[in-house]
Amino acid sequence: MKYFPETPVEERPAFHSAAKEFLAQAAPKLARKFSPIARVKWHLAATGRGDELVRLLEYERANPGAFAVRGLRRARIELPGIESSSLPPAVRNFTRKELPVRSKLLGLAWRNGRLDVRGYAYIPNIPSATGKRSLRVAVLRRQGSKSAIPLRLRTVLEPRATTEAKSAHHHYDWSGFELSIDPARLRTRGHWQPGTWRLGIGIPRPGGMSVGSVLKGNAGATGHSSVRVVDDGVRVVTGFDRNRLKLTVDIVPAEVESQEADTDGMSVTLRSRALATAGKTPTALRLDHEPTEYAADFPLQELGPGADGWIRFTGRVPFAGLPVDGVVAGKARTYRAFIVFADGTTRRATIGQGLRTGVRKLEGGLEFAVRTDGAGNFSPQMRVPQPLVDRAEWSDGGELVLSGTYSGPAETMKFVLRHSGRNEDKPFPVEFADGRFTARVTPDVMPAHEGTLSLRAGRWLPFLRARDEWDHRHDVPVTIRPDLIGSLPLGHQGAHRAYTVERFEYDRIFLESGPVLDDALRGAYRQAQMRRRFSTELRELPLREAVLYNSFGGKQFSDSPRAVYEELVRRGTEVEHIAMVHDQQVVLPPGVRGVEWASEEWYEALARSRYIVTNGGIREWFVRREGQVVVQTWHGTPLKRIGADLLGTPQANLAYIGSLPQRSLQYSLFITPNAFTTPIMTNAFRLQCEVLEAGYPRNDVFHAPDRVRRAAAVREKLGIPAGKKVVLYAPTWRDDQRYGGRRFKLDNRIDVDAARKRLGEDHVLLYRKHHKVLDSIPGAGQGFVWDVTYYPDIADLYLIADVLITDYSSVLFDFAHSGRPMLFFTYDLEHYRDTLRGFYFDFTSRAPGPLLKTSDELVDAILNIDDVTEKYQEKYDRFKADFCEPSDGRASARVVDRMLALGNG
Repeated sequence: MKYFPETPVEERPAFHSAAKEFLAQAAPKLARKFSPIARVKWHLAATGRGDELVRLLEYERANPGAFAVRGLRRARIELPGIESSSLPPAVRNFTRKELPVRSKLLGLAWRNGRLDVRGYAYIPNIPSATGKRSLRVAVLRRQGSKSAIPLRLRTVLEPRATTEAKSAHHHYDWSGFELSIDPARLRTRGHWQPGTWRLGIGIPRPGGMSVGSVLKGNAGATGHSSVRVVDDGVRVVTGFDRNRLKLTVDIVPAEVESQEADTDGMSVTLRSRALATAGKTPTALRLDHEPTEYAADFPLQELGPGADGWIRFTGRVPFAGLPVDGVVAGKARTYRAFIVFADGTTRRATIGQGLRTGVRKLEGGLEFAVRTDGAGNFSPQMRVPQPLVDRAEWSDGGELVLSGTYSGPAETMKFVLRHSGRNEDKPFPVEFADGRFTARVTPDVMPAHEGTLSLRAGRWLPFLRARDEWDHRHDVPVTIRPDLIGSLPLGHQGAHRAYTVERFEYDRIFLESGPVLDDALRGAYRQAQMRRRFSTELRELPLREAVLYNSFGGKQFSDSPRAVYEELVRRGTEVEHIAMVHDQQVVLPPGVRGVEWASEEWYEALARSRYIVTNGGIREWFVRREGQVVVQTWHGTPLKRIGADLLGTPQANLAYIGSLPQRSLQYSLFITPNAFTTPIMTNAFRLQCEVLEAGYPRNDVFHAPDRVRRAAAVREKLGIPAGKKVVLYAPTWRDDQRYGGRRFKLDNRIDVDAARKRLGEDHVLLYRKHHKVLDSIPGAGQGFVWDVTYYPDIADLYLIADVLITDYSSVLFDFAHSGRPMLFFTYDLEHYRDTLRGFYFDFTSRAPGPLLKTSDELVDAILNIDDVTEKYQEKYDRFKADFCEPSDGRASARVVDRMLALGNG
């Protein structure tokens, strides 16, 4: 079904017959569980309506999950090119569950005694009404009862709904809502009664109304419980059940009023209602640790009634009895606390309104902390000393200052920011003094190899880490003092993006670096609008004498596009130089203007630049204009199979392969590096454009007259100690090692600690991940392993490398121009070759260096590199003859000559 449009016409009748048989055998209830579009697809397939099925599948690829909803008394699906009346009612009509409310909580705060709720709610594929007109309703319903409280709902503009919907077909800008809840309305006949209330939003739709809950956000107040004391001993707890917002009225029978810890233990004071129900007298405080079998009761002693009518109790928890096995950096032991009553029942211990949390330093390098959470639970914890923020503020210059208490060792620790999505680290300055720390970071000017960059978009978590740690397993989290949680979020508008300090897991803080693109450009719907503008308005404007460069999707300004730029500058060619950049993560040379990927400037440059030089795909919708020259330099000699040559393997994407002929028409000129590659690229990419076997411009660096001086400058820039040999490790990614989508895992098999012990005195290991691979590199920053993933251009690293380690990456073909030794760490050769990708030639017999399976073998080869070089010299020379011609330092000149000729033609 997925690749039916690519199926040969003569094979389609067999598919239609199989689809008909499948639906005949499937129970009607099973078929009814298909998504609405899936029902239509299978009906078309089973009834032999192949042409309509092709149109539907092509529409779905361009608009995944999108359709129109029509009808008055009964909601039905409408799809382009398919008459809905030609579909059976069971296929075209929706059930109520198929038109759900999709919602998100965006704001939750107590103001002036009322709970203010902000968010958005819409029905997918039913655009929100324009303007403030809305028939939506909101109601609180009490669980287990028919009681309901109608609420006044105000419709507001909320563009985030459209952005986060990921739909290019519909917009939901006016799906925002605001409402306010007076907790007094939760009383029954004027009295507080325990119970849970759920918030529902009702939205009109064809055939009726859909009702849904409001779902939690992912951080801050919208993602965590909160407590509001509305009367003495009465709490309203906002929380979430299966991510749905709920309000719970909690009549407190007893609570922890205060606590005090010394070096031996913790003393607690509880208060209990004087008129408690029989058997509800507190008798003990119970601590347990859920992952283990530990549980202990600590008896309470009555102190007597207070002036407020509550009875006080006191108890003592000695530290000597609390197990601390396994408490190490990054792994605390948190105890659950329960109040045990005389009748044997228990209640999770919650804190009174005036209780202050606290930390007590203990002997043996641990500390005892009394913590709480959004629901106000009393949660003692044993842990290694942890930074606790008690001050967070932005300076006028955009510097974030985090300061607070820390009782642990200071001289051996450092602060890092760790990206929650990419699993990468950035160190940032910290000062320790008198049991306190002060950490500073200016996210608009983060140090980079060639200047400064803004902090990469996403969520960055601060941690404390020992300086000699090689990875993040023992990172100590940074939390904020619970009474300061209300001060968050804390925002700052930088030069090009917003930065926000927020929290998750109640008191863990993070720094959010926002997107570069304006709200008006973010999301599939608004990008679809920009593509329409590109196809009409922008393409009608005259071409400019400009060159637009795309290197690895704007992640770098490097590779052959940069070499072409340098050749144009050397010639003094009168053109404007524009580079695509992604997330502002590229430092550009003077005179090169950056345009953010998917911005208005990017679309305009794509439509109006006479020349486009790219080493990867642009977008499938891009159409080259008359008079426009697009040079595809690509980015490697292929060892592993690519494009259409993957047919017959699990990696084959038939839709992509089917689009290759049309995609190749985007290019005026396709560059290949050698005679071996030309026929492979022509077939694998179904090329229908001019192919120029010029050699890769990026490899001119090996012949540059200033290469020795340039290499010395690179070593100095990186700070590599004089006299140390440089080993460059540059592996490719593994198709089966991924987090999901195109997010690949680091598959590190080098024992870096063992390698350091044997090589560390006179070698450094430069580790360069593939740009698709996430994760931090073990041992980076300890003096032996150097993370050079974000060094601007790998060509500079080639110049300083004494030895290259790689696997199946195309870097081996480039580095061969240097003549320096190569080692191949092919620990998964058979799996990669026979299952994942397959090779274009017998790599085992033609590799210009040894194929090594283990980390020890790799280190042995480095230590005996002269013997390895001599042994493989003949193979190396033959490899260069096969894959490194032309190799004269004039590839850039040949490409620019032909590019300008086409542009002037």
